[in-house]
Amino acid sequence: MKISIVTLSFNQKRYLQDAIESVLQQNHPDVEYIVVDPGSTDGSREEIESYGTRIACKIFEPDEGAADGLNKGFRKATGAVYGFLNADDLLMPLALSRVASFFQSNPQCDLVMGNGFIIDADGAPKRHIRARDFTVRRYLHGGTRWLQQSTFFRAKAFAQSPRFNIDNRTCWDGELFVSMAKQGAAVAYLEADLAKFRIHSESISGSGSGNERYKADRMRIFEQLLGRKWSSIDELWRFLYRGEGVVLRAWDWPRTLAARDDQGF
Repeated sequence: MKISIVTLSFNQKRYLQDAIESVLQQNHPDVEYIVVDPGSTDGSREEIESYGTRIACKIFEPDEGAADGLNKGFRKATGAVYGFLNADDLLMPLALSRVASFFQSNPQCDLVMGNGFIIDADGAPKRHIRARDFTVRRYLHGGTRWLQQSTFFRAKAFAQSPRFNIDNRTCWDGELFVSMAKQGAAVAYLEADLAKFRIHSESISGSGSGNERYKADRMRIFEQLLGRKWSSIDELWRFLYRGEGVVLRAWDWPRTLAARDDQGF
């Protein structure tokens, strides 16, 4: 089973080599790796070029943002399963072989969500994420847990989706996945740690620079999928799900501590 991975690169040379190596060192025998860089000026392009044909496709052209770059990358993809990774994130060893085995054993599954870690700039685990409960309602009310870097989907499900919304500059991944679920894509969960999501001062999530835009994107998606405005009942659901999340994070905290010990932090 061929798996196509797209990496978005833009001025993240500090982390780029680790991201690329985390894909190229996977033990799965059939990986198609595509890297998209719309115009880095920090040496990232030279780093990408240094890998030669080990990177199957390199796209060096301007785009209209991350969502547009991902669409361009997946237009070149020929795998049966897709995933994507930012230039500052990491796949964990054996991740892709586990994903391929899961899809082969679960032909009804269109989208699989695995577990993973949020890490800091130095790679220290900050929180363990166990994927669960990805439904349209739970997503719209903040009642699900998932990690984009640990999420993979069939090429045919992506082809039937609206693809990445290039007007979305904050949560293009969530909009794609919830749109797939709304269309009837079957979501499943793989009980394995597959990736690491790095949050640091220069990342969108770490800087907080897009918070207001993120809220606007979430409200637009809510109204688009449910055909109505946010209400006080929705605010109650959001509050209840937030409380549920606090309890589940506390329950999962020992996994984070164990990971920190394993990695010497």
